[in-house]
Amino acid sequence: MERPCIRISVRNLVEFILRSGDLDNRRSKMADKEAMLMGGKIHRKIQKKMESAYQAEVSLRHETIYEEFSIQVEGRADGISRAQDVVLVDEIKGVYRDLARLESPVEVHEAQAKCYAYFYAYDHQQKAMQVQLTYCNMETEDIKRFCKTYTFEELELWYQKLVDEYYRWVRFQFQWRKRRDQSMEGVEFPFEYRRGQKEIVAGVYHVIQKKKQLFLQAPTGVGKTMSTVYPSVRAVGAGLAEKIFYLTAKTITRTVAQEAFLLLQEKGVEFKVATITAKEKLCLCDEMECNPQECPYARGHFDRINEAVYELWTTKNHYTRDILQEHARKWQVCPFEMCLDLSVWTDGVICDYNYVFDPNVYLKRFFAEGTKGDYIFLIDEAHNLVDRGRQMYSAALYKEEVLKIRKSLKPYGGKVIRELNRLNQFLLELKRECESYEVLESIGNLPVLLMKVMGELESFLEEPPQPEVGKEALEFYFTVRDFLNICDLLDENYKIYVQNLEDGGFQLRLFCVNPAKNLENCLEKGSCAVFFSATLLPLRYYRRVFSTHEDDYAICAASPFSQERRCLLVGADVSSKYTRRGYGEYRRIAEYIARAVNTHPGNYMVFFPSHRLLRDVYEIYEQEFSMPHVHSLCQSSVMSEQERESFLSEFQSGRGTLVGFCVMGGIFSEGIDLLGDRLIGALIVGTGIPQVGTENEILKAFYDERGENGFDYAYRYPGMNKVLQAAGRVIRTQKDRGIILLLDERFCQRENLSLFPEEWSNYQVSKITSVEKQLKKFWAGEASE
Repeated sequence: MERPCIRISVRNLVEFILRSGDLDNRRSKMADKEAMLMGGKIHRKIQKKMESAYQAEVSLRHETIYEEFSIQVEGRADGISRAQDVVLVDEIKGVYRDLARLESPVEVHEAQAKCYAYFYAYDHQQKAMQVQLTYCNMETEDIKRFCKTYTFEELELWYQKLVDEYYRWVRFQFQWRKRRDQSMEGVEFPFEYRRGQKEIVAGVYHVIQKKKQLFLQAPTGVGKTMSTVYPSVRAVGAGLAEKIFYLTAKTITRTVAQEAFLLLQEKGVEFKVATITAKEKLCLCDEMECNPQECPYARGHFDRINEAVYELWTTKNHYTRDILQEHARKWQVCPFEMCLDLSVWTDGVICDYNYVFDPNVYLKRFFAEGTKGDYIFLIDEAHNLVDRGRQMYSAALYKEEVLKIRKSLKPYGGKVIRELNRLNQFLLELKRECESYEVLESIGNLPVLLMKVMGELESFLEEPPQPEVGKEALEFYFTVRDFLNICDLLDENYKIYVQNLEDGGFQLRLFCVNPAKNLENCLEKGSCAVFFSATLLPLRYYRRVFSTHEDDYAICAASPFSQERRCLLVGADVSSKYTRRGYGEYRRIAEYIARAVNTHPGNYMVFFPSHRLLRDVYEIYEQEFSMPHVHSLCQSSVMSEQERESFLSEFQSGRGTLVGFCVMGGIFSEGIDLLGDRLIGALIVGTGIPQVGTENEILKAFYDERGENGFDYAYRYPGMNKVLQAAGRVIRTQKDRGIILLLDERFCQRENLSLFPEEWSNYQVSKITSVEKQLKKFWAGEASE
C-alpha cells in the first residue's frame, strides 16, 4: 500500500511547535491586521527593489519519511537571492511597531525562514545558507534586517528536531483514526427508526457523499439531532470527511448534541468531541483579563499549552466544562484557549454559530483565508441563523464613542487626537443632513480615516500612559477594526444608513440585508452543510437567505405524531393588531385564556408578541379571571439563569393548573423540553410579526426592489417562525397530548394559512363562545382512550 502523506504549511508547523511566552489579548488581536497585509502590497514593493538575482515567491516543500506515513511541509519563501556565493532566503514581515525597539527577529518568523533555507539547501546540495528577516513598518516603510548564516548540518539537525516533535502528535492521530474507524464497523442507528427518520439519515449521508447542502425541515419529535449526527459520524469513519462541526445558537441545543455523541460512544463508537464554551463561562479568574499582569494562567501560557493539550487529548474522549477547568488548573493554562487548541485534534466540535461565521470571532485554526478542509457543518435550529447572520455581518460606528475616546486621550495629545477630530467631523457632517434616518449610497473616504485612526492607536498602545486609558483605547481599536472588516464585505447585499437614535446618539450602520453570500463564503471552507430545524418554512425563503447555490437538496419530513393527539384551534374573533389594542380586546384575550385552561387541569404557556402586551393582558387576567385552583407565572424582561430554571421547575406534573405567561421568540418559546404532562397547552397571541422599525423597513424595501414580497421577508416569515417555535413546545413525544390555540383572526388569512406545516392541516376555527366545547370534546377523547 502507498504510504499516507500528512501535509502541513511551514507557518502552521512553526507556530504550533515553537510558540512560547505569555497569552496577551492586548497584542494578539493586533496581529490580525499585520497578517492580513503580509504577502500583499508591501511585499511586492520590497521584492521589486531587489537585484535581478532575487526571485520572489518561491514554492518549496520537503517530505520526511516515517514508518507509517510521511510528513510533507510546504510553503512559499518571500524571496531567494543567488547574488552571493551563499544563497540567501528572505522572509518579509509587515508590522506597525517601532522598528527601533525590535532588537532581534521573532522566533517563529526566523523559524519559517530556516525551514525554507533547509528545503532549498537539501534540494540544491548547498553547504550553507543565509537566513534574512526583513521587517518593514507599514506606515513609514522603514526597513530593518537581520541576517545569519547556517551550515547545512545545523539546519538539518534543527529541522529534524522540529518535525519529529510534530510527528509525535500526528502519530497518535494516525493511530487514533484507525481505531476510531474500526469501532464503527457494524454500529447501527441507536434507536428504532421513527416515521421519516430513515429517509433523513439516508439524505444526510447522501449530501455528504455529494459534497452538497441540505435544507431539512423536520417537525418536533422526528429526532433531528441523532438523524444528522449518526450519518455524519459514519461518514467520517468511511473517510468521506475529516471533522464534524455541530453549530448551535443556544446552550440547551449544545447539550442535546453532546448527549447524541455520548450515546454513540456508549454504543462503542470511538469519537472525540470538544464543546467550545464561552470564554467567560470557562475563565478561572474573577475578572476576565487575558494578560500576564492580571492572570496567572496567561503568564507563560504558551510554554505549557502543547503538553497540556497532548495529555488531555490522548487520555480522554470527551471534554466537559469541569474536565477542561480541572486540567487547566493542573497545567496553569487558559482553559478557553486550551479548548480551542484541543478542537484541532478532535473528530467533532460543538460550538456556537460565531466560531464559524462571525468575521471577528471565527476559528482561524480552521477557517483562515486560503484554508479549506473536509468539514461537515451541521447547523441546528437553523432558523436562528437569519438574524444572527445579519448581526454578524453588520457593523455600526457611534459618534458618541468617538467623542468619548477623544476625551480620554486628549490629555496625551499627539496625532491620534488629530485623526479622531477628522473622524468626528466626518460623522458630524452626516448628522447635520439626517432628520430621522437616511440610506446612503456609499461611505466615501471613511475607511481611509479609520485606517489612520487605527495606525495612531497602535502607536499609542505601544506604551499606554495608564492601564485604564490603554484599555479604553484598545476597546475602541477593536471597534474600528471590526468596522473595517465589514467595510471589506460591502456589496449589493448591504444597505448603508445613518440614524439619529432615541437617546440622542447618532450611528452610521453597515446593514447586511441578505447574509447568504457571506455565509456561503464560510461554508465553502468545508465540504458540505445541513441546515435543519422544526421551523424551516417556507423553504424557499431560507434557501434565499442562506445559500447562493441552485442545486441544494431539501427534505420536508412528516411528523411522527398522530394528529388526533393534538387539538389545533384558531381564534377568529380576537386580534393583537395595534389598531385593535385596548381594554376590550385585552379582556377578550384574557377570557380566551381562562376558558381554555379551565377545561382541563394541567400546565399551559401563553405566548405574547411583546412584554408590554403580556403585562397588560396578565393584569386583566389576574384581576377578572383568576381562579383559586389556577396558579400563574409571568416572565420578566430580564431573568438570570437561576430565575429561568426556577420558572421551568414550576412546570411539574400533578400540581393542579399552572399558566405561564411568556414572550414569543424569548427564552421559553424554543429550545426547552417539557415532556408529557409538564406542558399540555400553548396559547399564542398574535402572528409574531416584528415591530415596524428602521431595519425592518429597509429589509422590506430591499426585497420589494428585487421583485419579491418585502413584507413577507421582513415581517410575515419571521413572525410565523416564532409562532411555530412556540407551538412546538407542546407535543414532544409520541405519548404527549395537548392543545394549541392561535389567538388572532389574521391566522385565517390565506397568506398565513399557506405557511402552516402539513401536520396542521386538521386545524379548526374557534370563537370565544365555542372554544370550551371544542376543547372539552378533545379532552373527553383522552378519557375514552
